[in-house]
Amino acid sequence: MDDTALLQLHTLARAAAHPGEPDGATCPCRAGLLADRADGTVVRHGRLVLKAHGPDGDPADLRARISVAALPDLAEVLLPPLPGPRTPHADRPLSLWPYGSPVDPEDPGAAPWEAAGRLLARLHQAPAPPGTPPMRAPVKAALAVERMRRAAPDHPATPVVLRAWLTLPDFAPEPAVPAILCHGDFHLGQLVRLGEPGPDARWRLIDVDDLGVGDPAWDLARPAAWFAAGLLAPEVWARFLSAYETAGGPATRSPATGGADPWARLDVPARALTVQTAALAVAKSTAEGRPLDDVEDVMIDTCARIGSLRTELPPPASP
Repeated sequence: MDDTALLQLHTLARAAAHPGEPDGATCPCRAGLLADRADGTVVRHGRLVLKAHGPDGDPADLRARISVAALPDLAEVLLPPLPGPRTPHADRPLSLWPYGSPVDPEDPGAAPWEAAGRLLARLHQAPAPPGTPPMRAPVKAALAVERMRRAAPDHPATPVVLRAWLTLPDFAPEPAVPAILCHGDFHLGQLVRLGEPGPDARWRLIDVDDLGVGDPAWDLARPAAWFAAGLLAPEVWARFLSAYETAGGPATRSPATGGADPWARLDVPARALTVQTAALAVAKSTAEGRPLDDVEDVMIDTCARIGSLRTELPPPASP
């Protein structure tokens, strides 16, 4: 978002936080830019967060997703939206939310993995309202691969990632998998804490731009991919998965195994999220003119292992 549009977004956030106050009034609130990407720009003003969503989505689908977050039955799972500006800004739909404290990236040991598992389990057991659109996790994986193909066709890691991508099936809806309400883009950055930290901290899922109905295994796929790549400790993965399954989460139930082997359901989505992460790493590092970092190299190496399941790499399809 350009500087002028961003300044206007901050002005809208301030007006939402202080309705009726005259322009130029003294304001002690903490304010700042939380994110500025093609798929969304987020600014904070005090206890409020204003998001300008990406311009390429379907506005009707976004409204449906936000309405799901507003359901009283999900108030302890999803951060509920606030009444606020609905007129698009810079061709982007707007939404207003309470501010919550994010997971501290400097303290990975305190990451709320058990809370995350329980929240996902509750979301996956909630009835999906009529008209809820499909969740976008499979679409996002495909878009990441296309972005890499366009941005980094000559990068040495691109063929490695494509080889892994070609081991995956088409992501058509599976008739045997019921349409379940899913987050669509779960990772620890999608959690915020309301109130003070502690054992009884109130965590909520945020960012409903990809929420919808589909296979809930995709919501566990990123932690599963990190675990498979060696980036998530086995005991942490076990805590997360145990909390999810103990809370009744359905994602790992397989008719073939009766739930004894979660990878019967998680394998394909986890491989897809590995490819997605690696593809974005290649595209972003190329755009920034930098080498891959250590974590990104791990994801490329994992793609190489996945790709070893296929012996021949067809030429890339045209974007």
